[in-house]
Amino acid sequence: MTDLVLTLLGPDRPGLVELVAGVIAAHGGNWLESRMSHLAGKFAGILRAEVPPDRVSAALVALAALESRGLKVIAETARTGDRAGAERSMNLELVGLDRPGIVREISQLLAASGVNVEDLVTNRTSAPMSGDMLFEARAHVRVPADIDLSSLRASLERLASDLVVEVKLEERR
Repeated sequence: MTDLVLTLLGPDRPGLVELVAGVIAAHGGNWLESRMSHLAGKFAGILRAEVPPDRVSAALVALAALESRGLKVIAETARTGDRAGAERSMNLELVGLDRPGIVREISQLLAASGVNVEDLVTNRTSAPMSGDMLFEARAHVRVPADIDLSSLRASLERLASDLVVEVKLEERR
């Protein structure tokens, strides 16, 4: 089987997931994992599916044709395989008053440390007592084995202090 990674974007309406699922199924494929959301009136998603190698070209054509039905689909084949080197899977959580630049500053520190962000979910909510906007982020990250976790945590805590947020990094269970 050949893995396909898709990004989906279009005006939100009922039936969009079914359109994509129909194409995948019609080409002998299997829906493996996805993240989909309604954002500002738009439907946005990412998806990984597998399709038999001899059906990939036809599936890609059919997925591209969904644009005529209001759904932009970008699809690429992906290679699956083992990761090079030992890595630790970690959870990163962050909560604090919202302000521009939080994601940029945290992601810069992680990238400079060689940490890969594999999954990131962010949200803004109203603080219970004050009504101020809180920024929340949860991420799954891969930390190379040669990175000293105590140094990484200390760097994150220093940055969190500057940003006036709480940050937590712990082994993923």
